[in-house]
Formats: sequence, structure tokens, C-alpha cells
Amino acid sequence: MPITCPLRADRVPTTPSRTPLNRRGPLKGPLVADLPPPENAADWWRSAAIYQVYVRSFADGDGDGTGDLAGVRSRLPYLADLGVDALWFTPWYLSPLADGGYDVADYRAVDPAFGTLAEAEKLIAEARGMGIRTIVDIVPNHVSDQHAWFRAALAAGPGSPERELFHFRPGRGEHGELPPGDWPSQFNGAATWTRVPDGEWYLHLFTPQQPDLNWDHPAVRREHEEVLRFWFERGVAGVRIDSAALLAKDPALPDLDGRPAEPWPGGTHPYIDRDELHAIYRSWRAVADEYGAVFVGEVWLPDSERFARYLRPDELHTAFNFSFLSCPWDAARLRTSIEETLAEHAPVGAPATWVLSNHDVTRTVTRYGRADTGFDFAAKAFGTPTDLALGTRRARAAALLTLALPGAVYVYQGEELGLPEADVPLSRIQDPMHFRSGGTDPGRDGCRVPLPWTAEPWRDPWLPQPAGWAVYAADRQDGDPDSMLTLYRTALGLRRRAAGFGGGSLEWLPAPPGVLAFTRPDGLLCVTNLSGGPVPLPGGANVLLASSPLDGTGLIPQDTAVWLRP
Repeated sequence: MPITCPLRADRVPTTPSRTPLNRRGPLKGPLVADLPPPENAADWWRSAAIYQVYVRSFADGDGDGTGDLAGVRSRLPYLADLGVDALWFTPWYLSPLADGGYDVADYRAVDPAFGTLAEAEKLIAEARGMGIRTIVDIVPNHVSDQHAWFRAALAAGPGSPERELFHFRPGRGEHGELPPGDWPSQFNGAATWTRVPDGEWYLHLFTPQQPDLNWDHPAVRREHEEVLRFWFERGVAGVRIDSAALLAKDPALPDLDGRPAEPWPGGTHPYIDRDELHAIYRSWRAVADEYGAVFVGEVWLPDSERFARYLRPDELHTAFNFSFLSCPWDAARLRTSIEETLAEHAPVGAPATWVLSNHDVTRTVTRYGRADTGFDFAAKAFGTPTDLALGTRRARAAALLTLALPGAVYVYQGEELGLPEADVPLSRIQDPMHFRSGGTDPGRDGCRVPLPWTAEPWRDPWLPQPAGWAVYAADRQDGDPDSMLTLYRTALGLRRRAAGFGGGSLEWLPAPPGVLAFTRPDGLLCVTNLSGGPVPLPGGANVLLASSPLDGTGLIPQDTAVWLRP
């Protein structure tokens, strides 16, 4: 079946190229110098390209082997050239780093390993001066066991007001020696209760170093609203909400009794997607609206109607799209994911978000080079065979597919360099997910290895950079027309400057099996070939950008995406 579209046959390019073509000839460079800054639009977040910064591994400003805010500031010109609209920072707060910073000891302080509060304020201001907004992470489900509240709760003892801020309970059994409940951890199903010296137990859905807060307590709600104001007043444009569907708990903390530790119909699960959450987020939204700030929620829910509730006009602005992130490299399943995503956002008028990777999942290049190209935490294992050449080719195509979809897009640091998942030596693994699995899960450190800015590796990095990563170095890819970095720069530049990207409609076109073809406004056309062989270009199209070279007859090779225009 041909790909059909209303384009004239006399405009088929005679020399297909992976560089963009238009009537002025090839476009070169990052294409951002002549762009209007995104400051003008109040709804910038509806179509933004947002870059995720995992500070610890992004750039090392002081040479101690740990990424820091000084390192990020030094790379702001790189990020501006890349063409992103905002930066999302994973937690930079004071933390013992038992779970990569998601164990927060003080929401108003920057961890000394990363810098100071003054430096964070300077980074926010300098980025904004380059037209780049800042989004910070808030971790409301739990705090660190070193947080002042939890230390006070341990010191105060059973029955104290301090313990009411958490979930403390007496144990079961004759001497209280058994945990109070049977909820499994979010990390490999391990235990969620830890006993303290006075005999009581406290709840932690993640590690023992991350005690869950009691969101029925007004002080917990008041404190988080004050934390939001603290960062909004420092120029932060948005907040990403970690584990956004887990905050509210059934006060009785009832056992699951063998029922699934996954969302239940109608919000009846004792700790996932409870209806009480929506009052919390309506309150937060009122705070954000005072500052013109936005939210993006980490919401993993299979029920599209329940998911959409979080995106009602008086709650969260956006939420991450995990269906698309975990989808295999399969045309039919990707199309279903795209259609379902757009359908579940439509009733509440919220924009979709698209992401291929983040700091928790296997990097795209590696995942797409495996027999199983989807992602599932439960399926992670050591020694999974990977074809990196195949994975890289597919990751390039997936980048163009993703950037052409309507809504906002997130790019995890290093994706623009084509980094694969790193094999971190067992002796250097730090992720608690690995240890809480009994050593069977490789953990998430493989996607958190420091970025290679130059062929010279970091000095004594907190996670080792693999041998051979010099080929991925940003300085080596800079200026190479065939590099992943050039592909991302060109694509992001076109996405910001050219008509048809960002918000607006998507219309599917008839296409052969294994091919995704759709139009966007102003005649923009995206074709992604996931079939077993080459397919013809649509008649009458000028190629803007292709993820891989087209052959001499103008066919689109397998695992290749193309942007076209009449």
C-alpha cells in the first residue's frame, strides 16, 4: 500500500540527504540563533522541548568526580545551541544520596556536593537569560531518614505529635516482632516496614532511608505548599512531582491480602491513585497559578480515565507518558500508544508529553538493540545481548518520530549523544534497586554514568565511564554531519522554527504494514519505516530531515524516519 498524501509528484528530491533541505538549500548548525525566545508564550509548556539534567552526572565544574551546578552553568551555551526550552533537574537538595537524591533531607538547601543555594539561583537566572526555563523535582511521598522531622519523630517516641507526620505503627506478633502490614516496596517487592529501637515500625514504600509522610496531616500539606513558594520565588518555572499517585494512603493501612500491588478500579487501592490526591493537587495548582508556574506529574496508571483526572484544568498541567516510553519498537503498538495518549488527554484539554528515556530506564540505544525492545522494570537482567548498531539506527528514527508528535517532549541527558546503557562493574554499583533485589537487578546506574564531554574521561567519577566512550564525546560529535548530536540539534531547531510542530492536530495516512505516516499542521509529514524493507517516499515531498541516508532511488530504508514538506 503506498503512503498517500496531497503532495505534488514533481517535488521529489533528487538527492535525498540526512541534512534538511528547503528552497534556500541545506540548513546547517543548531538553527537557534534567529529564533524568538520562548518567553513570549504563557503556554510555552504545551509544546516545549525539555531537557532532563541528572546533576550528579551532567558536568563536573570543580573536578571532584561529581557533577554540580557549576558544571551545568558552564554548559548552558551547549544547551542553548541544542535548542531546548527548559531544563528539568532531578533533586539537587541536601541528601545522604541513599537513592540518588530522592531521599531529601532539606527541600530548601542545595547539597554541598552540587553547590549552594546562591549558585542555584544564579543558574536559574542565567538559563532564563538564554531563554531556558527551569523545572525542579519535588518528592512529596517521602523524605530522608536524616530529615529534621523524622529525626525528631524517632527521638520523641511512640504516641508523640512528631510521629503523626509519618506512618508509625506497633508490630504484629506476640512481641510486636512482625511488620504491621504486607505492602510490597516499589523496589523489587522488598519489605516496606522498618522497626525502630523502641519497638514501633514505620512505613516506607521505597528504601528504609525514605520514610513515607502522612498526607492526612495538615502540617505536611502546609510545608509542601511553602516549599513550592520557596522555589517559585527563586524563578523556577515549573515542578515535576515524583511518584505523584502514591501520596494518599488509606488511614487503616489495610493489607493487600494477595491482591495486586497495582492500581485497582475506581481508586480503591490503599495507597495508589486514591481520590484524596486531587484535593492536594488542586491546592498546589492555586499556588502555581499565583506565579504562572506549571506542574508535570509522574503518574503511572493504566486506566486512561483515572489518568486524565490529574490533568483537569484546576490540577496538574501535564503528566509523563509512560505508555510511550515503555512501548516496543513495533509500528502497531506505537500507533496504539500514540492514539491512546492523545485520546486520554483530549477530554481535559491537556497536552501530551513524549519521552523515550529517563534516569530510571534502560537507555534507548541499548533497549532498541535487543530482542525485547520494550521496557519493564521486572524484566531487567544482567547480560542481555544488544546490537548497538541496530539500536542506534532505531534510536535516531525514534527521535524524529517523537519530536514530530503533538505536545511537549522530554530529552534525557546523553540521548542526544547516542549513549548506550553502561555496564557498571558490580563493585561500583550504588543503586538501591540492585541491592534490594538481592543482586539480580542491574539497577539504574547504567543510564546514570557521567556524560562524555571530551575524549578525556572525568577524573575519578562517581560512576566509571566505560572504555571506548570517547567516540560518543560531545566535542567529537560537534560539527560531524552524521552524528547523533547533529541530528538532535537540527531536529530541535526545526521543531522550534518551522511550522507544524508542537501543538495542533495529527492525522494518520494510509501506509504499508510496519510504517507510521501522519501529517501535522501546515503540511508537515512524518514517515517512520519499521517494516522489514525499504518503502517509497510519498510523491511530491521535499525532505526536511531523515534519520538515516535515503538510498539513491529515494526509498526510505528500514528503521528510518523522515520529515517532509510539500
